[in-house]
Amino acid sequence: MPARARVLRPERSARDLFGAEMRRCREQEGMSLERLGGIVGFSKSVLSRVETADAMMAPDLPARLDATFHTGGLFQKLFALARKEVHPDQFRRCLELEARARTIHEYAGQLVPGIVQTEGYARAQFKSVNPRGTRDEIGELLLARMLRQGAVREADHAPDVALILDEAVLRRSYGGSKVMRGQLERLADMAFTPTSTVQILPFTHGEHALAGGTLALWTMDDGTQVAYEESITTGTLIEDADVVKAHRRAYDLLRACALSPRDSAAFIRSVMEDLPA
Repeated sequence: MPARARVLRPERSARDLFGAEMRRCREQEGMSLERLGGIVGFSKSVLSRVETADAMMAPDLPARLDATFHTGGLFQKLFALARKEVHPDQFRRCLELEARARTIHEYAGQLVPGIVQTEGYARAQFKSVNPRGTRDEIGELLLARMLRQGAVREADHAPDVALILDEAVLRRSYGGSKVMRGQLERLADMAFTPTSTVQILPFTHGEHALAGGTLALWTMDDGTQVAYEESITTGTLIEDADVVKAHRRAYDLLRACALSPRDSAAFIRSVMEDLPA
C-alpha cells in the first residue's frame, strides 16, 4: 500500500505555497516526483523535501518548473518571496533592510561577515556550529547564506560595502589552508575597489568599544540608518536614532584606528603567505 502523501499547508508561508503549487501542477499532469526529477534535473528526494517545505528550493529550480508546467513565471515569483523566509521570522526584517541598504558598514571581531563569505568558509563555519548536522542540513544553511549574498548583490542599487575586520578574523582558520586562502583572497580583492573597502584592525590596537560582538550599520536610500548587533546566538535590530548614532560613532573611531585599505590588502596577503601548504 503506497504511503499517504503528507498534508501541505500553503497558508503558512511562501515556501509552503511553493511546495503546494508544485504538487498541484505535478498531480494535474499525472506526474510522479521521479518523472519530474528527470525533467528538471533534481533527484526525487530533493523535490520531495521542497514539496513538503522541508528544504529551500535551489535558485535554478523555479524557472525549470515554470518551463515544465507553463506557469508563466509563477514559481519564480514564489521563489522571490520564499527566499526571504529561509531564516526565522525575527531575522526577516533584518534581511529586507540589508537587501535595501545603499551602504553597509560592518565590524567583525571573530568571523568573516556572512555577506562576503566564500562557500567553503561558510560550510566550515556551519559544521563547527553543528558538528552533528547532516549534509542536507548544512546544505540548506549554505544555500540560505548564498541567497542572502545574492539578494544584496542583485538589489536594484547594489550597496557600497565597508568592512573593519579584527586581525583575529584572518588568523582563525576555518576549513583548512585551502579554504582560508580562498577566503583571504576574496577579502584582499575587495580591500580597495570603487564599491568596497576592507580595513584590518591589528592586535596592537588593544581595547575598543565594539570588542566582543559584531555590528552592521545600514543606510537606506532616504538616509535612514539602522544598526544590527549580534552575539553568539542572538541578534538585535536597533532603529532608535540616538542609539544608532552612538554605534556609528564607535564604528567611525575604530575605522580611524584601522589600517588603510591598501595596507590592509598587503596585511591580508601576508597572512595568506604564512598559511601552511
